[in-house]
Amino acid sequence: MMIAVDVGNTNTVFGVFEGSRLLKQFRLQTDIRKTEDEYGAAIDALLRYGLGGNYSFNRAVICSVVPPLTPIFQKFFSDRLGTPSLVVGPGVKTGVSIHIDDPRSVGADRVVNTLAVKNLYGAPAIVIDFGTAISFDFIGPDGSYHGSVISPGIETSITALVERAAKLPMIELSWPASIIGKNTVAAMQSGSIVGAVCLVDGMVDFIEAEKGKVAHIIATGAHEGEIISAHSKKIKKFDTALTLQGLRILSELNPI
Repeated sequence: MMIAVDVGNTNTVFGVFEGSRLLKQFRLQTDIRKTEDEYGAAIDALLRYGLGGNYSFNRAVICSVVPPLTPIFQKFFSDRLGTPSLVVGPGVKTGVSIHIDDPRSVGADRVVNTLAVKNLYGAPAIVIDFGTAISFDFIGPDGSYHGSVISPGIETSITALVERAAKLPMIELSWPASIIGKNTVAAMQSGSIVGAVCLVDGMVDFIEAEKGKVAHIIATGAHEGEIISAHSKKIKKFDTALTLQGLRILSELNPI
């Protein structure tokens, strides 16, 4: 079996593969204050709970946008599992051409998502990733990466709003009963969730006006992305395992 790890700013997602089949998916809150031992105990508990009893892997693939945590995961897989790790970065074959000012500045997750969409859905495409930020990545007709749009994520925006407005509470992210809220929570849900749908659909319109019609518009990332996708007129599919599948494909391109 192979384990794929997507280390994001908010959450770290693990995927266990047997061949091309995704057996299990786990999510752990990202916290740079945790020690190697704390992460090791948490990962071990999740794997034992999900897979039952003992488990073993012949490879690990790591995609990380949190550099301090990358060696922690590498060491865990090496010391505790005896598993070699492939870290997405310079020198790793991706099969993705990057056409921006500084190709080195592209996040590893952006490249991996491009690889996944190119292989699983086709191009041209837009990948919308919901997380700490909402990112829109444009993939050209030949499957190459052409750049992105980055806006604050939904929870990021709500947290900033609550911190600056003393009377506004943290809210549950769910679709409101009506667009015009009858109370503060409902009004904030409408502004954040319905507002995000307007952002997504409007931004896709602008991208298509500049780049032409896009055949595949795929969303991934945090759970609120699924809510947005259900109400968006532009998103074709919400694929929660998109990055993990990209890591699986990348592993196949870089055999040990």
